[in-house]
Amino acid sequence: MAFSFELVLFSVDPKFIRQAVSAGVSSIIVDWENLGKEERQKGADTEINYHTVEDLICVRNCTDAKVICRINYPYFKTPAEVEAAISAGADEILVPMVRTPDEVCWVLRLARERCGVGILVETIDAVNCSKELGRLPLSRVYVGLNDLAIERKTPNIFTALVDGTVERLREWFPNTPFGFGGLTLPERGYPIPCSLLMGEMARLDCHFSFLRRSFYRDIKGRNLMVEIPRMLEALRLKFLRSQEEVESDRQKLCELIRSWIKPFATTMAEVNT
Repeated sequence: MAFSFELVLFSVDPKFIRQAVSAGVSSIIVDWENLGKEERQKGADTEINYHTVEDLICVRNCTDAKVICRINYPYFKTPAEVEAAISAGADEILVPMVRTPDEVCWVLRLARERCGVGILVETIDAVNCSKELGRLPLSRVYVGLNDLAIERKTPNIFTALVDGTVERLREWFPNTPFGFGGLTLPERGYPIPCSLLMGEMARLDCHFSFLRRSFYRDIKGRNLMVEIPRMLEALRLKFLRSQEEVESDRQKLCELIRSWIKPFATTMAEVNT
């Protein structure tokens, strides 16, 4: 069976999208999530997008790749956002900051199987009800390490990788495309080398991940037709490791995460997706 791993790109730039998809990027996210985000992530130096319906239409018209729309967390305007996203051509809706199965069921009812519905698990409530969430017909589950770390007040955003949280979540979504974190070039990434994150994604049998903000910086002046296939090949090789190599990479990852305790805002600035 051919290796398959979905690289998901945040972009509304038609030229860049066409280049990235030609190079091997599978999906494009148009990001409408901004409600309450500035206050929630205050001091964290994260990126907040303000993409529009017009942006989504533009992206839909420029590519045959899967188009995902991240809407705002469930609130009174969610029905309008769902309808707008579907009408503009979204193949999938991604719902952030969910807290209860009822919220997700509501969005599923609103979508009426006209598009996929995925969720971000990035709240303590969502972690606690993950068993129930795992029974729902979701198109994907993404663990949002940034917001989860903010809510849990952990030393850095990677704590959920070493304390068993992400691994336990993976067990509750055995048949749902699962992802976490973000990727850039294999040799880049600070303080955690991206190659080690790739190894953890392979160990947990992940199906996708986002191309994080630093990816744009890291590929500046480089050829996407070279770099995207190189990333996919690095991921493929991680899935082929021996058990000894898997355990060795896991140990290195945990040691780096446990030894790296810095002010949270600095952490977010350096690795945020």
